[in-house]
Amino acid sequence: MSAEFLAPRLRRVRPSPTAAISDQVRAFIASGVDVINLGEGELDFDTPAHIRQAGIDAIVQGDTKYTAVAGTAALKQAIITKFNRENGISYRADEVIAGSGAKQLIFNALLATVSGGDQVLIPAPYWVSYPDMVALAEGEPKIVPCLESHGWKLQPEDLAAAITPQTRWVILNSPNNPTGAVYSAEELKALAAVVLEHPQLLVMADDIYEQICFTSGEFATLAQVEPRLKDRILTVNGVSKGYSMTGWRLGYAGGPAWLISAMQILQSQSTSNPSSISQAATVVALEHGSEFITEWIEILSRRRTLIMNCINAIDGLSAEVPPGAFYVFANCQRMLGKTTPSGESLHTDEDFAAYLLKFAHVATLQGSAFGAPGYLRIAYAIDDKRLQEACDRITRACGELR
Repeated sequence: MSAEFLAPRLRRVRPSPTAAISDQVRAFIASGVDVINLGEGELDFDTPAHIRQAGIDAIVQGDTKYTAVAGTAALKQAIITKFNRENGISYRADEVIAGSGAKQLIFNALLATVSGGDQVLIPAPYWVSYPDMVALAEGEPKIVPCLESHGWKLQPEDLAAAITPQTRWVILNSPNNPTGAVYSAEELKALAAVVLEHPQLLVMADDIYEQICFTSGEFATLAQVEPRLKDRILTVNGVSKGYSMTGWRLGYAGGPAWLISAMQILQSQSTSNPSSISQAATVVALEHGSEFITEWIEILSRRRTLIMNCINAIDGLSAEVPPGAFYVFANCQRMLGKTTPSGESLHTDEDFAAYLLKFAHVATLQGSAFGAPGYLRIAYAIDDKRLQEACDRITRACGELR
Protein backbone atom coordinates (compact mmCIF):
# COMPACT_ATOMS: atom_id res chain seq x y z
CA MET A 1 0.00 0.00 0.00
CA SER A 2 1.24 3.50 -0.79
CA ALA A 3 2.87 5.40 2.06
CA GLU A 4 0.49 8.35 1.80
CA PHE A 5 -2.21 6.23 3.42
CA LEU A 6 -0.16 5.89 6.60
CA ALA A 7 -0.66 8.17 9.60
CA PRO A 8 2.21 10.62 10.25
CA ARG A 9 2.76 9.11 13.71
CA LEU A 10 4.00 5.91 12.11
CA ARG A 11 6.93 7.79 10.58
CA ARG A 12 8.17 8.51 14.10
CA VAL A 13 8.81 4.87 14.97
CA ARG A 14 11.06 2.09 13.74
CA PRO A 15 10.51 -1.65 13.62
CA SER A 16 11.60 -3.44 16.79
CA PRO A 17 15.32 -4.39 16.48
CA THR A 18 14.69 -7.53 18.51
CA ALA A 19 11.91 -8.57 16.12
CA ALA A 20 14.18 -7.78 13.17
CA ILE A 21 16.99 -10.03 14.43
CA SER A 22 14.47 -12.81 15.07
CA ASP A 23 13.25 -12.50 11.48
CA GLN A 24 16.84 -12.73 10.20
CA VAL A 25 17.48 -15.80 12.32
CA ARG A 26 14.34 -17.49 11.00
CA ALA A 27 15.40 -16.71 7.43
CA PHE A 28 18.83 -18.29 7.99
CA ILE A 29 17.30 -21.35 9.62
CA ALA A 30 14.77 -21.71 6.77
CA SER A 31 17.70 -21.79 4.33
CA GLY A 32 19.35 -24.61 6.28
CA VAL A 33 21.89 -22.57 8.29
CA ASP A 34 22.44 -23.54 11.93
CA VAL A 35 22.13 -20.19 13.75
CA ILE A 36 22.53 -19.86 17.51
CA ASN A 37 20.29 -17.06 18.71
CA LEU A 38 21.75 -14.96 21.51
CA GLY A 39 19.56 -12.03 20.52
CA GLU A 40 16.21 -12.86 22.10
CA GLY A 41 15.21 -12.00 25.65
CA GLU A 42 13.66 -15.31 26.55
CA LEU A 43 14.51 -18.05 29.05
CA ASP A 44 14.87 -21.53 27.57
CA PHE A 45 13.23 -23.13 30.63
CA ASP A 46 9.76 -24.63 30.37
CA THR A 47 6.95 -22.88 32.19
CA PRO A 48 6.79 -24.71 35.57
CA ALA A 49 4.55 -27.77 35.46
CA HIS A 50 2.01 -26.57 38.06
CA ILE A 51 1.46 -23.37 36.09
CA ARG A 52 1.05 -25.25 32.81
CA GLN A 53 -1.46 -27.54 34.50
CA ALA A 54 -3.43 -24.53 35.71
CA GLY A 55 -3.76 -23.39 32.11
CA ILE A 56 -4.89 -26.84 31.03
CA ASP A 57 -7.39 -26.99 33.88
CA ALA A 58 -8.82 -23.64 32.82
CA ILE A 59 -9.46 -24.95 29.32
CA VAL A 60 -10.99 -28.22 30.56
CA GLN A 61 -13.23 -26.36 33.01
CA GLY A 62 -14.46 -24.00 30.32
CA ASP A 63 -12.69 -20.93 31.64
CA THR A 64 -12.49 -19.61 28.08
CA LYS A 65 -14.87 -16.64 28.01
CA TYR A 66 -14.51 -12.89 28.31
CA THR A 67 -13.45 -11.59 31.70
CA ALA A 68 -13.44 -8.12 33.22
CA VAL A 69 -11.18 -5.87 31.15
CA ALA A 70 -8.62 -5.34 33.92
CA GLY A 71 -8.54 -9.01 34.92
CA THR A 72 -10.59 -11.44 36.97
CA ALA A 73 -11.23 -10.78 40.65
CA ALA A 74 -9.05 -13.79 41.48
CA LEU A 75 -6.13 -12.48 39.44
CA LYS A 76 -6.40 -8.95 40.82
CA GLN A 77 -6.35 -10.36 44.34
CA ALA A 78 -3.29 -12.47 43.50
CA ILE A 79 -1.56 -9.35 42.13
CA ILE A 80 -2.45 -7.35 45.25
CA THR A 81 -1.17 -10.14 47.48
CA LYS A 82 2.05 -10.45 45.47
CA PHE A 83 2.83 -6.73 45.68
CA ASN A 84 2.15 -6.73 49.41
CA ARG A 85 4.01 -9.95 50.21
CA GLU A 86 7.09 -9.48 48.05
CA ASN A 87 7.41 -5.71 47.68
CA GLY A 88 5.67 -4.25 50.70
CA ILE A 89 3.32 -2.16 48.54
CA SER A 90 -0.41 -2.04 49.36
CA TYR A 91 -2.89 -1.61 46.50
CA ARG A 92 -6.67 -1.70 46.26
CA ALA A 93 -8.51 -3.55 43.51
CA ASP A 94 -8.97 -0.31 41.54
CA GLU A 95 -5.21 0.28 41.69
CA VAL A 96 -4.12 -2.87 39.80
CA ILE A 97 -4.61 -4.05 36.24
CA ALA A 98 -3.65 -7.05 34.12
CA GLY A 99 -2.92 -6.80 30.41
CA SER A 100 -1.62 -8.75 27.45
CA GLY A 101 1.98 -8.43 28.56
CA ALA A 102 3.83 -5.72 30.49
CA LYS A 103 4.56 -4.09 27.14
CA GLN A 104 0.88 -3.30 26.58
CA LEU A 105 0.55 -1.75 30.03
CA ILE A 106 3.57 0.50 29.53
CA PHE A 107 2.22 1.62 26.16
CA ASN A 108 -1.27 2.28 27.54
CA ALA A 109 0.12 4.28 30.45
CA LEU A 110 2.13 6.50 28.12
CA LEU A 111 -0.76 6.87 25.67
CA ALA A 112 -3.05 7.89 28.52
CA THR A 113 -0.75 10.60 29.91
CA VAL A 114 1.62 11.92 27.24
CA SER A 115 0.71 14.69 24.78
CA GLY A 116 2.59 16.69 22.18
CA GLY A 117 5.48 18.54 23.81
CA ASP A 118 5.62 16.26 26.86
CA GLN A 119 9.02 14.73 27.59
CA VAL A 120 9.76 11.26 28.89
CA LEU A 121 13.19 10.72 30.43
CA ILE A 122 14.72 7.42 29.32
CA PRO A 123 18.05 6.39 30.86
CA ALA A 124 20.32 4.76 28.29
CA PRO A 125 21.03 1.94 27.71
CA TYR A 126 17.29 1.30 27.49
CA TRP A 127 14.87 -1.37 26.36
CA VAL A 128 14.42 -0.82 22.63
CA SER A 129 10.67 -0.11 22.75
CA TYR A 130 10.62 2.79 25.21
CA PRO A 131 11.48 5.66 22.79
CA ASP A 132 9.13 4.41 20.10
CA MET A 133 6.26 4.02 22.54
CA VAL A 134 6.78 7.62 23.63
CA ALA A 135 6.88 8.71 19.99
CA LEU A 136 3.63 6.90 19.22
CA ALA A 137 2.07 8.76 22.13
CA GLU A 138 3.29 11.95 20.38
CA GLY A 139 5.70 12.75 23.19
CA GLU A 140 9.42 13.45 23.07
CA PRO A 141 11.79 10.76 24.31
CA LYS A 142 14.67 12.49 26.10
CA ILE A 143 17.61 10.14 26.44
CA VAL A 144 19.75 10.45 29.57
CA PRO A 145 23.08 8.64 29.03
CA CYS A 146 24.33 6.44 31.86
CA LEU A 147 27.96 5.40 32.11
CA GLU A 148 29.51 1.96 32.35
CA SER A 149 31.72 3.39 35.10
CA HIS A 150 28.54 4.08 37.12
CA GLY A 151 27.30 0.54 36.64
CA TRP A 152 25.00 1.78 33.86
CA LYS A 153 22.75 3.43 36.48
CA LEU A 154 21.07 6.82 36.39
CA GLN A 155 22.75 9.27 38.75
CA PRO A 156 20.64 11.69 40.83
CA GLU A 157 22.48 14.74 39.49
CA ASP A 158 21.89 13.63 35.89
CA LEU A 159 18.20 13.09 36.59
CA ALA A 160 17.91 16.53 38.18
CA ALA A 161 19.68 18.18 35.24
CA ALA A 162 17.40 16.49 32.69
CA ILE A 163 14.08 17.53 34.24
CA THR A 164 12.25 20.45 32.63
CA PRO A 165 8.70 21.83 33.08
CA GLN A 166 7.74 19.60 30.11
CA THR A 167 8.99 16.40 31.75
CA ARG A 168 6.09 14.02 32.36
CA TRP A 169 7.74 10.66 33.14
CA VAL A 170 11.04 9.05 34.00
CA ILE A 171 11.40 5.34 33.25
CA LEU A 172 13.43 3.12 35.59
CA ASN A 173 14.11 -0.47 34.54
CA SER A 174 15.75 -2.68 37.17
CA PRO A 175 17.12 -5.28 36.66
CA ASN A 176 17.92 -3.59 33.41
CA ASN A 177 17.61 -4.77 29.84
CA PRO A 178 20.20 -4.72 28.22
CA THR A 179 22.87 -4.23 30.93
CA GLY A 180 21.66 -6.36 33.83
CA ALA A 181 22.17 -3.39 36.19
CA VAL A 182 20.24 -3.55 39.48
CA TYR A 183 19.48 -0.45 41.55
CA SER A 184 19.96 -0.82 45.30
CA ALA A 185 17.42 0.58 47.76
CA GLU A 186 19.87 3.36 48.63
CA GLU A 187 20.33 4.30 44.97
CA LEU A 188 16.57 4.40 44.48
CA LYS A 189 16.16 6.60 47.55
CA ALA A 190 18.64 9.08 46.08
CA LEU A 191 16.65 9.22 42.84
CA ALA A 192 13.40 9.48 44.80
CA ALA A 193 14.74 12.58 46.57
CA VAL A 194 15.02 14.27 43.17
CA VAL A 195 11.56 13.16 42.05
CA LEU A 196 10.00 14.48 45.25
CA GLU A 197 11.13 17.97 44.27
CA HIS A 198 9.16 17.83 40.99
CA PRO A 199 5.45 17.18 41.63
CA GLN A 200 4.63 17.04 37.89
CA LEU A 201 6.90 14.01 37.41
CA LEU A 202 5.59 10.44 37.21
CA VAL A 203 7.79 7.35 37.47
CA MET A 204 7.49 4.14 35.47
CA ALA A 205 9.12 1.31 37.43
CA ASP A 206 9.61 -1.53 34.96
CA ASP A 207 10.34 -4.51 37.22
CA ILE A 208 9.81 -7.30 34.68
CA TYR A 209 13.18 -8.93 35.52
CA GLU A 210 12.57 -8.77 39.28
CA GLN A 211 13.09 -12.50 39.81
CA ILE A 212 16.41 -12.63 37.94
CA CYS A 213 18.83 -11.23 40.54
CA PHE A 214 22.01 -13.10 41.39
CA THR A 215 22.29 -11.77 44.94
CA SER A 216 19.50 -12.77 47.29
CA GLY A 217 17.52 -9.84 48.66
CA GLU A 218 19.10 -7.43 46.20
CA PHE A 219 15.93 -6.30 44.42
CA ALA A 220 14.07 -3.16 45.46
CA THR A 221 11.46 -1.04 43.74
CA LEU A 222 10.79 2.68 44.07
CA ALA A 223 7.29 2.61 45.60
CA GLN A 224 8.68 0.27 48.23
CA VAL A 225 11.62 2.47 49.29
CA GLU A 226 9.79 5.81 49.06
CA PRO A 227 6.08 5.43 49.97
CA ARG A 228 5.54 9.19 49.60
CA LEU A 229 5.83 8.70 45.83
CA LYS A 230 3.41 5.79 45.63
CA ASP A 231 0.66 7.89 44.03
CA ARG A 232 3.07 8.96 41.26
CA ILE A 233 4.54 5.57 40.43
CA LEU A 234 3.31 2.90 38.04
CA THR A 235 4.97 -0.37 39.02
CA VAL A 236 4.93 -2.73 36.04
CA ASN A 237 5.65 -6.44 36.22
CA GLY A 238 4.57 -9.71 34.67
CA VAL A 239 5.19 -13.43 34.43
CA SER A 240 7.08 -13.57 31.13
CA LYS A 241 10.65 -13.46 32.49
CA GLY A 242 10.60 -14.77 36.05
CA TYR A 243 8.18 -17.61 35.27
CA SER A 244 9.32 -18.33 31.70
CA MET A 245 5.87 -17.48 30.35
CA THR A 246 6.68 -15.18 27.43
CA GLY A 247 4.07 -16.73 25.15
CA TRP A 248 1.30 -16.50 27.74
CA ARG A 249 1.31 -12.69 27.32
CA LEU A 250 0.33 -11.65 30.82
CA GLY A 251 1.56 -8.51 32.51
CA TYR A 252 0.27 -6.59 35.48
CA ALA A 253 0.74 -3.20 37.10
CA GLY A 254 -0.07 -1.25 40.23
CA GLY A 255 -0.51 2.49 40.44
CA PRO A 256 -2.83 5.38 41.30
CA ALA A 257 -6.50 4.67 40.62
CA TRP A 258 -6.87 7.58 38.15
CA LEU A 259 -4.10 6.16 35.96
CA ILE A 260 -5.27 2.54 36.21
CA SER A 261 -8.78 3.69 35.22
CA ALA A 262 -7.43 5.49 32.15
CA MET A 263 -5.37 2.45 31.14
CA GLN A 264 -8.45 0.27 31.55
CA ILE A 265 -10.44 2.54 29.23
CA LEU A 266 -7.76 2.26 26.56
CA GLN A 267 -7.60 -1.49 27.00
CA SER A 268 -11.38 -1.79 26.76
CA GLN A 269 -11.27 -0.13 23.34
CA SER A 270 -8.30 -2.11 22.00
CA THR A 271 -7.61 -5.63 23.26
CA SER A 272 -10.14 -5.92 26.08
CA ASN A 273 -9.17 -8.53 28.69
CA PRO A 274 -5.98 -10.61 28.53
CA SER A 275 -6.43 -14.32 27.82
CA SER A 276 -8.66 -15.95 30.40
CA ILE A 277 -6.45 -19.06 30.27
CA SER A 278 -3.31 -17.04 30.93
CA GLN A 279 -5.04 -15.26 33.78
CA ALA A 280 -5.94 -18.55 35.47
CA ALA A 281 -2.37 -19.81 35.12
CA THR A 282 -0.99 -16.52 36.49
CA VAL A 283 -3.18 -16.78 39.59
CA VAL A 284 -1.47 -20.09 40.38
CA ALA A 285 1.97 -18.67 39.49
CA LEU A 286 1.61 -15.71 41.84
CA GLU A 287 -0.07 -17.65 44.66
CA HIS A 288 2.47 -20.47 44.72
CA GLY A 289 5.56 -18.26 44.57
CA SER A 290 8.73 -19.03 42.66
CA GLU A 291 10.73 -21.61 44.61
CA PHE A 292 11.99 -22.98 41.30
CA ILE A 293 13.83 -19.73 40.63
CA THR A 294 16.70 -20.81 42.92
CA GLU A 295 17.59 -23.64 40.56
CA TRP A 296 17.14 -21.39 37.54
CA ILE A 297 19.47 -18.78 39.03
CA GLU A 298 22.12 -21.44 39.60
CA ILE A 299 21.90 -22.50 35.95
CA LEU A 300 21.92 -18.90 34.72
CA SER A 301 24.89 -18.10 36.95
CA ARG A 302 26.83 -20.96 35.37
CA ARG A 303 25.94 -19.69 31.91
CA ARG A 304 26.86 -16.13 32.87
CA THR A 305 30.30 -17.39 33.93
CA LEU A 306 30.67 -19.22 30.63
CA ILE A 307 29.92 -16.15 28.50
CA MET A 308 32.06 -13.89 30.71
CA ASN A 309 35.01 -16.26 30.34
CA CYS A 310 34.54 -16.13 26.58
CA ILE A 311 34.45 -12.34 26.50
CA ASN A 312 37.45 -11.97 28.81
CA ALA A 313 39.50 -14.28 26.58
CA ILE A 314 38.87 -12.27 23.40
CA ASP A 315 41.17 -9.34 22.71
CA GLY A 316 38.88 -6.48 21.80
CA LEU A 317 35.88 -7.39 23.98
CA SER A 318 35.22 -6.54 27.62
CA ALA A 319 32.28 -6.50 30.01
CA GLU A 320 31.36 -6.07 33.65
CA VAL A 321 29.65 -9.01 35.36
CA PRO A 322 25.91 -8.19 35.29
CA PRO A 323 24.12 -8.58 38.66
CA GLY A 324 20.69 -9.21 37.15
CA ALA A 325 18.63 -10.27 34.10
CA PHE A 326 20.23 -12.70 31.64
CA TYR A 327 22.27 -10.47 29.37
CA VAL A 328 25.90 -9.40 29.13
CA PHE A 329 26.44 -5.95 27.65
CA ALA A 330 29.87 -6.25 26.05
CA ASN A 331 32.08 -3.35 24.97
CA CYS A 332 33.13 -4.02 21.36
CA GLN A 333 34.64 -0.64 20.51
CA ARG A 334 38.12 -2.09 19.99
CA MET A 335 36.68 -4.38 17.32
CA LEU A 336 35.60 -1.42 15.22
CA GLY A 337 37.98 -0.51 12.42
CA LYS A 338 39.03 -4.13 11.93
CA THR A 339 38.61 -5.98 8.64
CA THR A 340 36.73 -9.23 8.04
CA PRO A 341 38.16 -12.18 6.06
CA SER A 342 36.07 -11.01 3.06
CA GLY A 343 37.69 -7.57 3.19
CA GLU A 344 34.82 -5.62 4.77
CA SER A 345 35.61 -3.00 7.39
CA LEU A 346 33.66 -2.96 10.65
CA HIS A 347 32.67 0.65 11.28
CA THR A 348 29.85 0.26 13.79
CA ASP A 349 28.52 -2.11 16.43
CA GLU A 350 25.81 -3.02 13.94
CA ASP A 351 28.51 -4.07 11.47
CA PHE A 352 30.09 -6.23 14.17
CA ALA A 353 26.78 -7.88 15.07
CA ALA A 354 26.09 -8.48 11.36
CA TYR A 355 29.55 -10.05 10.97
CA LEU A 356 28.94 -12.45 13.86
CA LEU A 357 25.62 -13.46 12.33
CA LYS A 358 27.00 -13.91 8.81
CA PHE A 359 30.37 -15.46 9.62
CA ALA A 360 29.81 -17.22 12.97
CA HIS A 361 26.06 -17.78 12.61
CA VAL A 362 25.53 -16.34 16.08
CA ALA A 363 22.81 -13.72 16.52
CA THR A 364 23.37 -10.86 18.99
CA LEU A 365 22.04 -7.29 19.19
CA GLN A 366 24.01 -4.10 18.62
CA GLY A 367 24.21 -1.68 21.52
CA SER A 368 23.07 1.22 19.33
CA ALA A 369 19.59 -0.35 19.34
CA PHE A 370 19.60 0.30 23.09
CA GLY A 371 20.98 3.83 22.86
CA ALA A 372 24.59 2.79 23.57
CA PRO A 373 26.71 2.52 20.39
CA GLY A 374 29.86 0.46 20.63
CA TYR A 375 28.38 -2.37 22.67
CA LEU A 376 26.78 -5.74 22.07
CA ARG A 377 23.94 -7.35 24.01
CA ILE A 378 24.44 -11.08 24.43
CA ALA A 379 21.53 -13.11 25.85
CA TYR A 380 22.86 -16.26 27.52
CA ALA A 381 19.62 -17.98 28.57
CA ILE A 382 20.07 -20.94 26.24
CA ASP A 383 21.16 -24.56 26.64
CA ASP A 384 24.69 -24.88 28.03
CA LYS A 385 26.05 -26.87 25.09
CA ARG A 386 24.61 -24.46 22.55
CA LEU A 387 25.98 -21.54 24.54
CA GLN A 388 29.44 -23.11 24.57
CA GLU A 389 29.20 -23.66 20.82
CA ALA A 390 28.20 -20.01 20.40
CA CYS A 391 31.21 -18.94 22.47
CA ASP A 392 33.50 -21.08 20.32
CA ARG A 393 32.05 -19.58 17.15
CA ILE A 394 32.40 -16.01 18.44
CA THR A 395 35.99 -16.68 19.48
CA ARG A 396 36.87 -18.06 16.04
CA ALA A 397 35.13 -15.20 14.25
CA CYS A 398 36.94 -12.57 16.32
CA GLY A 399 40.22 -14.35 15.70
CA GLU A 400 39.72 -13.95 11.94
CA LEU A 401 39.50 -10.16 12.14
CA ARG A 402 42.53 -8.11 11.16
